[in-house]
Amino acid sequence: MPSFAECLSPLPLPGRSNSKASFWSLPALAQHFPTITRLPRSLRVVLESVLRNADGKRITAEHVRQMAEWQPNARRSEEIPFMVARVVLQDFTGVPLLTDLAAMRDVAAEMGRDPERIEPLVPVDLVVDHSIAVDHYGSSDALDLNMKLEFSRNRERYQFIKWGMQAFRKFRVVPPGTGIVHQVNLEFLARGVCGKNDVIYPDTLVGTDSHTTMINGIGVVGWGVGGIEAEAAMLGQPIYLLSPDVVGVELTGSLRAGVTATDLVLTLTEMLRQAKVVGKFVEFFGDGTASLEVPDRATIANMAPEYGATMGYFPVDNKTVDYLASTGRTEDEIAAFEAYFRAQEMFGVPLAGEIDYSAMLRLDLATVTPSLAGPKRPQDRIDLGAVQSGFTTLFSEPVSRDGFARPAPALKQRHLTRNGIDIGSGDVLIAAITSCTNTSNPQVLIAAGLLARKAVERGLSVKPHIKTSLAPGSRVVTDYLSRSGLLGDLEKLGFYVAGYGCTTCIGNSGDLAAEINEAIAEHHLVCASVLSGNRNFEARIHPALRANYLASPPLVVAYALAGSVLRDLAGEPVGIDRLGQDVWLRDIWPSSDEIRACLSSSSDPATYRRLYADFAQRNPFWNAIPSGASKDMQVYGWPESSYISRPPFFDRFSMEATPPGEIRQARALAILGDSVTTDHISPAGNIAENSPAAIWLGAHGVLRADFNSYGARRGHYEVMVRGTFANVRIRNLMLPPNADG
Repeated sequence: MPSFAECLSPLPLPGRSNSKASFWSLPALAQHFPTITRLPRSLRVVLESVLRNADGKRITAEHVRQMAEWQPNARRSEEIPFMVARVVLQDFTGVPLLTDLAAMRDVAAEMGRDPERIEPLVPVDLVVDHSIAVDHYGSSDALDLNMKLEFSRNRERYQFIKWGMQAFRKFRVVPPGTGIVHQVNLEFLARGVCGKNDVIYPDTLVGTDSHTTMINGIGVVGWGVGGIEAEAAMLGQPIYLLSPDVVGVELTGSLRAGVTATDLVLTLTEMLRQAKVVGKFVEFFGDGTASLEVPDRATIANMAPEYGATMGYFPVDNKTVDYLASTGRTEDEIAAFEAYFRAQEMFGVPLAGEIDYSAMLRLDLATVTPSLAGPKRPQDRIDLGAVQSGFTTLFSEPVSRDGFARPAPALKQRHLTRNGIDIGSGDVLIAAITSCTNTSNPQVLIAAGLLARKAVERGLSVKPHIKTSLAPGSRVVTDYLSRSGLLGDLEKLGFYVAGYGCTTCIGNSGDLAAEINEAIAEHHLVCASVLSGNRNFEARIHPALRANYLASPPLVVAYALAGSVLRDLAGEPVGIDRLGQDVWLRDIWPSSDEIRACLSSSSDPATYRRLYADFAQRNPFWNAIPSGASKDMQVYGWPESSYISRPPFFDRFSMEATPPGEIRQARALAILGDSVTTDHISPAGNIAENSPAAIWLGAHGVLRADFNSYGARRGHYEVMVRGTFANVRIRNLMLPPNADG
C-alpha cells in the first residue's frame, strides 16, 4: 500500500501571495488510482476526507483504497469512515443532544474528572427555528405576538440552550427569530471551504434534521442523521456509511414559462421515488443542471429525504461562486473556494459520459408541469388540473383502500357555524408560505408577491377564517419583499409575516377556531391545507385537517383566493373581480420578465452581511433570557422543569461495559404497513389532550394551553417515552379495520 504523504500539495490562492496553504490533492492520488477521475463528485469529497484523516487506526490506507477504487455496481459491503467538518442542529433535535453532553459532564464531575473534557471536537451550530407557532395571523402584530408566546412557552428550553452556548467552546447558537436552519446554513453558516493548520478542505457536515441536504445545492456534502450519529460526529468520531450507489440524474432543456422550481422538485420526487433511490446518493449533471440557479438547486436538494436519497448533490460551478458572492461571503473565502475546487479538478457541472454512475436517469425540464403533491405524502404528485378529481376520488374510497374517510364525507354538504362561517369538505383552512424548501428561493417568493399584487388590483380577497401566514426562511426574504413593494401586497391578502422559523411544515400551524374544529369533527368534513412545504404526512400539519397539499408559494396564494381544492384552477376561475368578471389563474400569474425585474433586490451582499452581523445582540427577546441556573457553568444545575431533564442513560455509569441481557418472548406492539414515517413513530407536533404525554404533563401541573408540542419537549425523557406512536392518524393493522387508532 503506497504512502499518501505526497498528496499534500501547495494550493495557490489568487490575491494572497503571502499566505501559505495546502490541500490533499485527489489528482495526485489519481497517480495511484486512475479511476478517481471517473468518480462522482460527491464521492470525491468523501474520498478527500478519508485521505486527509487517515491515521492508520480509525481510518486506514485500506479505507482510502476502497473509496478510491469505488465501482458503480459493485457489491456494497465495505463501511467507509467519514469525518465531517462540522455539525448543524435545530432546537427540536439539538436539545436532546445538549442534555446528553450536560449529563456526560455530570458523570465526569462525579468521577472526579474535569467536566470540560466533555467538549465537541468539531464546530457545532444550533439554530433555534422550530419553536415558533402560528397562533396569531393575518395582522401586522402577528410576528410580535407569536414571538412573545414562543419565548414565554420555551423559556426553560432557551435558558438551557444559553447555558450550552456558554459552557461549550465550539457550540454556537443562532437565536430564535433569525430564520430556518437550512436557509441560515445556506446563506450564512456554510463558508464553502474550511481550513486548519494551513490545510484547506471542503465544507462537509451532518445535521439532526432530514433536510440538512439542502446544503448539497452549493456542492457541500452533508445529510441528516440521528442523534447518536450526530453526537459521535460532535465528539470527533467518524460517520460510518456503506460505500454507496450513486444515481446520476441528467437534466436537459429548460423550464417553461409559468413553471416553478417547486413544480420541478415535486416531479423529481415522484420520479426518484419510483426509481427506488432510497439510501443512495443522487447526483445531478448535464446542461439542464448547469442552467439552474443555486436557489433552484437548493430547492431540489432540500427534498432528498422525500425522494428517499441520502443526498441530492449538485457540483460546484460558476453559479455556485456567484451565489456565495451575492450572499455576502468575503472575497478571500470565495477565492479559496474556487481555487480549491479547480485544483481538485472538480469545478463545473459534468456532462453525459464524463462520470461513472451506478444508474442514470434523465428528465427534460421542458416536460415539467404545474403541480401539487398530496394529500398525505410528498411523493404523490398531482397535475394542477387533477387536484379536484383526485381529492374527490381518494376521499370517497373505503378505509380498506387506504382512503381517509371514516365514514365517507358528504363532499357537497356544507355547514354554517354559530358565527356564520360557511365550511365544507375541500375547503382550504390553512394557506401557508412556509418551509426551507421554498422560502430560500427568491423566484417563487417574488412570484407569490406579484400574484398577490395582481389579485389585489382585481379586487380579489381571502376569506378571513382561512389561516394565512408567511414564515420567511430568513430576514433577508422580508427585506427584499419589502424593497420590491411586494410584502404589502401579500399582507393585503392576509399573508403577514408570522414568524422566522419552521412553522406549518413541522406542525406548528397553531390551532383553528374551536367552532371550526367542532364542525369538522361533527360533520366528518375533510378540509385542507395548502403549504409551500416539504412534508404533508397525516396529522402533521394540523390534527383536524386530513388533506394537505404541497405547492409553490404562488399556488398557495391562488388556493387561498379560491378557498377550496374542489375548485379546478386549471379549468375554473380563481374568483370574480369587483366588476363581476371571472379572474383566471393565467390572468394573475406573473411573467418571467416581471419576476426577473424584481430579482435584483434579492441578491445584495451588503444586506446579507448586515442582517447576519450580531444577530444575537439585536434580539431583545433572546437577550432577556438568563442562562441556565448553575453555580458552576461547567455543569448544568438541572432545575425543576417539564421541558428539560437529565437523561437516565448515564445513571449508574461505569467505565466497564455491561453485557446486554437476553430478550425473551418479545411481542409485536404494532404492524403499521407501508409509508410509516417518523411522524407516526415519534411525532413532533400537537400533543393530543388525552394522550399519555398529556396525562403526564397534567399530573405535573402543566395546563392544556401550555402543552406546546412533542418537538419542543424532546429534552424531557418522560414526555418523549409517552409520545411514541402518538400520531392520531396511526393505523395498527393488528386491530380490526374500523377500530380507533
